[in-house]
Amino acid sequence: MTDACEFLWYIPNDVKPGHRGDSATGDHNSFDALTSHALALERFGWKGALIGTGWGRPDTFTVAASLAARTRTFEPLIAIRPGYWRPANLASAAATLDHLSGGRVRINIVSGQDDFAAYGDEEGDQAQRYARTREFMQLVRRLWTEEKVNFRGTYFSVSNATVQPRPQQRNGRVHPKLYFGGASEAAERVAATEADVQLFWGEPLADIAQRIERLRSLSDELGRELAPLEFGLRITTLVRDTTEQAWADAEAKVAAMAENNGTGWHDHQNFVATGQRRLLDLATRGKVLDGNLYTAPGKVGGGGAGTTWLVGSATDVARSLKKYRDLGITQFILSDTPYLAEIERQGLKLLPLLRDERMPAQARPAP
Repeated sequence: MTDACEFLWYIPNDVKPGHRGDSATGDHNSFDALTSHALALERFGWKGALIGTGWGRPDTFTVAASLAARTRTFEPLIAIRPGYWRPANLASAAATLDHLSGGRVRINIVSGQDDFAAYGDEEGDQAQRYARTREFMQLVRRLWTEEKVNFRGTYFSVSNATVQPRPQQRNGRVHPKLYFGGASEAAERVAATEADVQLFWGEPLADIAQRIERLRSLSDELGRELAPLEFGLRITTLVRDTTEQAWADAEAKVAAMAENNGTGWHDHQNFVATGQRRLLDLATRGKVLDGNLYTAPGKVGGGGAGTTWLVGSATDVARSLKKYRDLGITQFILSDTPYLAEIERQGLKLLPLLRDERMPAQARPAP
């Protein structure tokens, strides 16, 4: 893949052990355990990690700041929610951490359903949530780049606001990238004008191609004023030494999920958003799509990035990811469990192939 592509991992940040089949140890979310993940990501060639969020999990920003302090190159992609945060508070906190860490902060804006009332937010409908998110992103960006900001919107207001210190500016980067997800029409209209990176879950290549084309057209139609929208893929990658071993392990893992009714895999099942419904519906099109996109996990409880998996040898999975690259994906957020062991396995076996331009994204027959 090209130098423009970046490869991140995932840190679930969950008080409950056994997230998506992870090792169910009592200290799984201790500071030492989380630090070991971040240090392993540095050691085995990953850029950083998405850190999960949601009411009932440890505060994501606090975790990210702690890990940034214990690492040198690790870049946290910090998932945050408008409503839990106000834009000026987030802009200041993120700019401070970015300044102290030497420009390592990335922000993932999450607008999906949550236990809003638990932290004093109001649920609202989809249109309200995404209208508020649009204002949130506009205001955060202005606070990072302008002085004495005055803004009076429907949901947020500031007067004479200047954020200090500023985010680190380096290599053409003015401020932390704003990542964003969502597959509804309302979400895509926000992404088309306000996001730096639109994240997709593991849909088939043709579906991703259609979404990229639609978002680029929307960007033009709505008069996007920012740099061209980038695209990212958040997906589970089950990698083994051979294709046969990978599929045997994938099927065994799905069988175990079915026996436990998907326990530990349901973190996107309480509220079935448009993007989640798209993933769950893929199983009606086949158990395996595009050669190695496995849809069976969604039928037995897999949610979010655990709904579909790319399965195979490192070569199989690298070729599949390069096909997404050829569609325009530049940001890859991968994971499998147990998380810590897979950071090393995929760092040693998969990442070198992804960075090897000599291996094309050629077709491979289905197993």
